[in-house]
Amino acid sequence: MQILHSKIYGEDKAGIPLLVFHGLFGMLDNWGSFGKEMGEYFPVHLIDLRNHGKSFHSEEMTHESLSNDILHYMEYHNFQKVNLLGHSLGGKAVMQFAINFPVKVAKLIVVDITPKAYPPHHQGIIKALQSVDFNKVESRKDVEEVLQQYIPQKSVIQFLTKNLYWTDDKTLNWRFNLKTLAEKYSEFVSNAIKFGVFAGDTLFIAGAESNYILPQDEFQIKQQFPQASIVKIENAGHWVQAENPKDFAEVVKDFIFDQKI
Repeated sequence: MQILHSKIYGEDKAGIPLLVFHGLFGMLDNWGSFGKEMGEYFPVHLIDLRNHGKSFHSEEMTHESLSNDILHYMEYHNFQKVNLLGHSLGGKAVMQFAINFPVKVAKLIVVDITPKAYPPHHQGIIKALQSVDFNKVESRKDVEEVLQQYIPQKSVIQFLTKNLYWTDDKTLNWRFNLKTLAEKYSEFVSNAIKFGVFAGDTLFIAGAESNYILPQDEFQIKQQFPQASIVKIENAGHWVQAENPKDFAEVVKDFIFDQKI
């Protein structure tokens, strides 16, 4: 059994641990500031999903396999119950886990994603990533120049190039497992999570400028998560925690500490 790689803040604090899962092509480092801040109040585990960051690579990439990874992580750390937070792909993982293992979840926080299937929408990014020839590039700048031919947004390029690292044979490569993520894309993006109900405390956080959570999604959210509240964070798109970290952290804290949202 392989255990996901993590970084832990506030290990000495009392309280239910918060496990945090990033989105597609992300890594736990994207959540460092948030983890540090929340670690002042309770234990926070920032975790690399399989095929991302420093976690193991696998040819399997389904919501079920991600859910089982969370279970194995909890067993390894001897956690009976946790609070879960997942962004985007990480949100799909924590939703599936909460439905599969409801007694193990105290509170569930889902960031800018719903249980539904989404149409494929990362093809441009995947093509850009696949077009980088690591036999030819010699620096991060070289990689950025290749990506610029496909991706106009500087912020997206910066987000993706955080995944670059120098291998033992002194060449650059991606930390994520691009081959599997490209091949299995439809299994985890273009698929809804399996139907089931988690009746515990649930918070969906939407970026006000994002279109991942639409008004018409509320019906399906409430079918599977009947206790769900949906909160919009102003001045934020899909990367809510990066675009408005102050309001985001406030909302999470209020929810975990049972303040009225």
